[in-house]
Amino acid sequence: MLTTILKLVPGGQGIGETEDGKKAFIWNALPNEPVEFDVTKDKRSYCEGVGRHIFNASEHRIMPKDKCFLATSPWQIMDYDYELEQKRLLVQECFMQNHLAINPEPTVTDGKDFFYRNKMEYSLYWDNNDGKIYPAFHERGTHRKVPITQSSIERPEIWAKAQEIITKLNAEHAEARTYQSLLLRCDQQGNVSGDLFVNGQPHPIMKNLEDTLCGYKYSYSPNGFFQINLPVYEMVLKEIQQYITTNNVLDLYAGVGSIGLSVARDKDLMLVEVNGAAYEEMQKNAEGTNAKCVLAKSEDVTEYITPDQTVILDPPRAGCDKKLIEKLNEVKPKTIVYLSCNPITQARDIAMLTDDYEIQKVTPYNFFPRTPHIESLAILVRK
Repeated sequence: MLTTILKLVPGGQGIGETEDGKKAFIWNALPNEPVEFDVTKDKRSYCEGVGRHIFNASEHRIMPKDKCFLATSPWQIMDYDYELEQKRLLVQECFMQNHLAINPEPTVTDGKDFFYRNKMEYSLYWDNNDGKIYPAFHERGTHRKVPITQSSIERPEIWAKAQEIITKLNAEHAEARTYQSLLLRCDQQGNVSGDLFVNGQPHPIMKNLEDTLCGYKYSYSPNGFFQINLPVYEMVLKEIQQYITTNNVLDLYAGVGSIGLSVARDKDLMLVEVNGAAYEEMQKNAEGTNAKCVLAKSEDVTEYITPDQTVILDPPRAGCDKKLIEKLNEVKPKTIVYLSCNPITQARDIAMLTDDYEIQKVTPYNFFPRTPHIESLAILVRK
């Protein structure tokens, strides 16, 4: 099928229209490019696909670094400055869709667009021709595994360790179907921890890693939640710290506590997290501080919200619970710092708060270069 791409959409695809009037969401396609594409999903009002032939390439198109780019990092097809600007525009569009006119700051980056991920989970592929296991990813839009021989978004130490483990499996004549996946993570010093997930078996206990953020040490499990791009994460933490202007700080959806403990450990700090494993790690990270750790859903402890407070929000992709937004509107804490991995739900939530708050600043951060994923920091100050 044929279409011409109009723009990029928040999901990361280019959007166009087919001859029969369907919206077409296409990977491997940039704005203004006429594209012939293979259909991967065909619905009544829209279709999805992958561009196979570009008739007139965009001036921003570059050659992807990896053959597996569509599976791991589909924005390898554009120059990096263009990626940064597209992410800024996508954040702006998410807010506009919620009737909020903002002009986001330029997308913040440390300039490293490859070999940045400190965590990777590989599928395992069995090659019937040579009887060997290979690391693999799922082909975008399908459940089919694609074997890989090169991947450039994870830290080199992770890729080297994956090769070592899979070489050992092949020497032992293991079969890929025995395993669910291989998860590996490394710290900033390049120490790697992780393990194989065996089908039908509990997840293995992995050796914790340790990293320093803003001068403070954090311990975390390779299989737990911790940011995958620590240099850029530290940049956003330093930005957040500038807006901690109250002595009372409430960190909701706190994970292992890395935001609150990095920017407000000298304050009257409360950290709230619902995941038991993350909560246990948070308690360890908070040792030696006066921070209070609470195991609960963030929306179930709204009695802790006060007017003289800075509230830090870092919710999952689904955004904040409506009950929490209602309580914020009722109590009106002085400052709300909202870090989001999904600008769509971030904009939705902020639109419900703007009667009493001024959006002081919205800044995209490029935690995930060469992918369409965007981390967005919004600062709201009570009017």
